[in-house]
Amino acid sequence: MLDATVGAVVPEIHWVHDKTTSGSCDVSRRRTVMTIISGQRRGAFLGVIQRFWKAHDYDITTVHPSREHPRMYARSPEGFGISLVFGYKGQAFFEVATPCVTKSDVAEPTSVPNGPAYPLGEIPTPNVRSAFWSAEVPVGGTGRGEGEGR
Repeated sequence: MLDATVGAVVPEIHWVHDKTTSGSCDVSRRRTVMTIISGQRRGAFLGVIQRFWKAHDYDITTVHPSREHPRMYARSPEGFGISLVFGYKGQAFFEVATPCVTKSDVAEPTSVPNGPAYPLGEIPTPNVRSAFWSAEVPVGGTGRGEGEGR
């Protein structure tokens, strides 16, 4: 679910694995986005994820449209919970939680991050610039420079 969700974002974002935890009967996996997503682009980022989740029959359960810390929660048809949350310095975090499962060993993630793999607990704030996602678009602007597209 995380691979597919992150893979749906175009232009591509950089991400790293974050901690995996197990609760009383569930397992949660997390990814931290290392691409800087400007305040002006966060709504578009949520829109990309929301459209992807809806196209895959996820039930969007909550959307909190804040400029600084927007977040969105959904449930897959199989009962997995998935979320996108913006935190400190606009860093985006994805999390997937399983439905209640039988206790067993949890394997390490097999996906390879598309950037440096930071030790858990040492993941910095976003530090990868994107011409699109990091752009500070003037209010009412198109994101194009003066005179472009004319």
